Amino acid sequence: MYPADDLSPDITRELIAYLQQFVTEERFLKFREALRFRTRHLTIALEDIFQSHNASAVLRTCDCFGIQNVHIIENRNKFEVNADVALGASKWLDLIRYNGTGNNTVACLTGLKRQGYRIVATTPHKEGFTPESMPLDQKTVLVFGTELAGLTPLALELADDYICIPMVGFTESLNISVSAAIFIQTLTNRLRSSEIDWRLPEFEKDTVLLSWLRQSIKESDKITREFLGKSQIVNPKS
Repeated sequence: MYPADDLSPDITRELIAYLQQFVTEERFLKFREALRFRTRHLTIALEDIFQSHNASAVLRTCDCFGIQNVHIIENRNKFEVNADVALGASKWLDLIRYNGTGNNTVACLTGLKRQGYRIVATTPHKEGFTPESMPLDQKTVLVFGTELAGLTPLALELADDYICIPMVGFTESLNISVSAAIFIQTLTNRLRSSEIDWRLPEFEKDTVLLSWLRQSIKESDKITREFLGKSQIVNPKS
């Protein structure tokens, strides 16, 4: 476990203040500004995506529009981030992987339901909402499948609702990276103009900020251990 993974809110803030000296003021202010728009009210799940360049483009879109969590379901295919496409976006996100021995689609979607999320499957084959009409009052996860086969029947069965992008041409579907960008841009714009409490709570902002600092500072593990040792922190939450 990383030495800062189980800290109390007070110690987290003290560590942030300590690590701040190792980054430029401009970078730290950029972190603070980006945190204003981060959300877990809307999140994304990718089911068994095998085309890494398309899935990596989705990560880039999530970062651009403030989606903090991306849930990656690995049943047959292991997802590898394409650095040339993602352009470093993955280090600013929380990637939660589901790759146990059981059915990872079930583990991901039922786990998110227990956390209060509504499961919304993206598919052109079911009657459902559009990006403009989908209710946003409840925490929501958008689930995307592979380009050729779409979502598995099990993912569709576990969904609470469906969503699609209305189209008027001959082709029935878009590239996953394009469709994800349309969904995410539309829904995050709607969230930001609503009265919904979509922002991260203060302590979650602190934990994300701490993660970003750790990603930005060379030898951050060592620096953190030294700070915690000097602070004589044995059990941070005791």
